[in-house]
Amino acid sequence: MSDWLIYAVGFTSQLIFASRIIIQWFKSEKSKKLETPTIFWKLSLIAAIIFFIYGYLRKDFSIMLGQAIIYYVFIRNLQLQQEWKPTNFFFKLIVVGFPIFATLYAIFWADIDFGLLFSQQNKNGIATWLMVIGVIGQVIYTGRFLFQWYHSEQEQESDLPITFWVISLVGSAILIFYAVLREDPVLFASHTGGSVIYIRNIYIGLKARKNNK
Repeated sequence: MSDWLIYAVGFTSQLIFASRIIIQWFKSEKSKKLETPTIFWKLSLIAAIIFFIYGYLRKDFSIMLGQAIIYYVFIRNLQLQQEWKPTNFFFKLIVVGFPIFATLYAIFWADIDFGLLFSQQNKNGIATWLMVIGVIGQVIYTGRFLFQWYHSEQEQESDLPITFWVISLVGSAILIFYAVLREDPVLFASHTGGSVIYIRNIYIGLKARKNNK
């Protein structure tokens, strides 16, 4: 597949990821506190599927790992919002069916060079140390959802606390550095743009906390 088609897949996923953040941001600006709309989690699931495919096409293990780690967290947040059961059957079929299909495809049909996947030694000469940076960045960035999951389970309410946005900013900073070295315009554009909203959400959260004291 040509590079421009692969990038098209990546940018599609990032446009969906960006739309969820923008919706969340607008709702938070309107209410003057951090909000977590249901559409945030539904768009997250759709974008995660597309971004996982992009990671596979780019042979980028860090991207695939990141999406695999947080996939269930998105579903769990819909459950906490009491929105999973009433969700459209076709949507649930895609969400539940994709990881099953991806696993079967990897086992029976995919021609995967796992040595290449983990070493990142491709035509551009990308080395293992760079993959490690990418994995660290993805683990921190996606780890924000593991923290959010723990926080929401404790509160029994789907919520995006201030710490979530701080972790997002740290992970994005590492991934921007990784994207520059990886020459990946998809990652660079998404994390550069996202960082602005992360900073704004931190400000909104801190201001709301101050006003509630």
